Amino acid sequence: MSDLIKNEAVEATELIGFIKEVLTNMPLDWLVLTTHRLDIYKEELAKTEFLDHLETLFAENTTGATALQGLPTAYDYIRLGHPLSCVLEWGIAKLIGLSPECVISFSSETMPIFAILRTNLIDKKNTLITYTDELPNSFDADLIRKVYGYTFELKKVKSENDIPTYDGSTIFISDASDFDNKPLNSTIDFRINLHGTLGSVVLINGAHNEHYISEIQHVRRRETIAMTPANCLTALKSFTSNVTPSTKQNRTEEYKDQVLASIKKITKADTRAFVGSSGLSVQYAVMMGLVHDAQENHPDKAIKFVVPPNCYGGTNDQARRVAAAMKNVAIVDLPVDGDNDMVKSVETVLTKLAAEDAIPYIIAEIPTNPRVEVPDLRKLKAVLTKPRTTPSGSTAIDPVFILDQTFCPNVHFLGEGAYLSSVRAISYASGSKFPSGGLCTAGYAVGNAKAAGLMKKCELHLSLCDNEATAYQYELLAKQLPSMNERIAGAYANTHAFVTFIQEKLPAAKINFVSEELAAQEFTPSVFSLDLPTKGNTAEEKEAHKRELNHKLINMMITEIPEESKYCVSYGQLKGCYWTIPATSTQGTTKEGDKDYIARVSLSANMDLDKHKEVFAKFVEEL
Repeated sequence: MSDLIKNEAVEATELIGFIKEVLTNMPLDWLVLTTHRLDIYKEELAKTEFLDHLETLFAENTTGATALQGLPTAYDYIRLGHPLSCVLEWGIAKLIGLSPECVISFSSETMPIFAILRTNLIDKKNTLITYTDELPNSFDADLIRKVYGYTFELKKVKSENDIPTYDGSTIFISDASDFDNKPLNSTIDFRINLHGTLGSVVLINGAHNEHYISEIQHVRRRETIAMTPANCLTALKSFTSNVTPSTKQNRTEEYKDQVLASIKKITKADTRAFVGSSGLSVQYAVMMGLVHDAQENHPDKAIKFVVPPNCYGGTNDQARRVAAAMKNVAIVDLPVDGDNDMVKSVETVLTKLAAEDAIPYIIAEIPTNPRVEVPDLRKLKAVLTKPRTTPSGSTAIDPVFILDQTFCPNVHFLGEGAYLSSVRAISYASGSKFPSGGLCTAGYAVGNAKAAGLMKKCELHLSLCDNEATAYQYELLAKQLPSMNERIAGAYANTHAFVTFIQEKLPAAKINFVSEELAAQEFTPSVFSLDLPTKGNTAEEKEAHKRELNHKLINMMITEIPEESKYCVSYGQLKGCYWTIPATSTQGTTKEGDKDYIARVSLSANMDLDKHKEVFAKFVEEL
């Protein structure tokens, strides 16, 4: 077998003792941060570099706080994975004798099944799903076959020893009461251990299944999340004590009611919100809910998701992944930034799709990321509500506008008389930003009155994917949402002051930020992008010099203000100032020509603004 698949099992006592010490001495950031340092992170070595260093500590029996603090970043976003998920997966793998690459934890019980089914759909491979007790509560076989197009057989067995030989992939679903995992049966390709409200763990068996590792990781990256830090900590405590973890959820419904009431008050939307484990979990539910609606109401028509090519990489990648796995779904580019105007682009695209008699679903960020641009909303409304006809003379299907308003969750888009009240519209926001202040990844979606029926379909798919927010996520949102608009106002004030200072100190820099006029209309983001002035004889030299300046500025900030300035991908945090370069972080899967090699800066209401001005002034002096 490949070294990636098979390793020698280790002595349980030694391993468990080491993990206990790691949990005792681990940095608090492992539990409470949603994004991690990019200056000690190599994306192509996600998880592996962290575990390589952890293996060294294990060999040396070193578990001190300083050593753990010095470990490289495991993943940039914790929804993709994080130190505690890596330790859990590593520990399980070490006991069984697998490579840690072959052990992948999920917050969802059903998404690891979806990940295998998606891969086999594309590979045209059969799948047998076996189980001893029950399938996950949210697993609806008929709906999965109908909407997602996944094909599979189901077979209940007395034990994993009764699984028959099968021409295709064999999945065994085990309702695991603890984390004392047994060695894998050779007849099983994938064992999925269900751990109730904590999530699930998938084990990939055999060298012939090695290619599934990246495919399953990609589903976790885009359509769901890893088991959360809080739940991983619970799982690890169970793993090291051989005690079944308690999954009792006191006050969950109370927190959920508080969250939904806060969202209603903030958005003034007409429909009941739903809350997912992350912004991309919510977006996936919206996309699949809309696909489901189209299949039922317009079964013969092509579905077109209209997406800006340079928008947030997760949005872009997820949309294209949905299209890649479905025959009647395609992506249409929507240029929105720079020399492109969103209103004109929407007009062009909707006219084209009416001529094709297609179903238009538009996904867009307002303000745009990273250029922080806001279209003329009155003109946008007119274009979205404009009647169009198909070549046969019938009325074209009206669009659904899916709005990512993570940058400005305080703006009222959907309520009666609001910007998007007269078009079918759904808005969603990433909860790792302002809603939770960077404390959790949960996101939420709301719809206007015209989208009420669609929202029910979308929430159905959130449930099907077992992607609802966790109990702890609801608790964090319940505590943070009531102060959100106040924090937004304070963060905008700091950002406006910092932008004004930069304009005075470095007038040659191009800054993308909202105008005073837009701010008066509630658009008060606390993020701006900075295109530094450069020099050189050729376009290539100028671009290279600008990229060097980006890194120099960020390094100065995080070195001289380490307690506040971070090289991280975040926004809406409770304190400090975060810096990133979209082209190398949030636009990771975006086409190279559409990437933005500029600095993106995110400020909070609680930070030492004067110190940041001082360091920036020093940077200007050194130019």
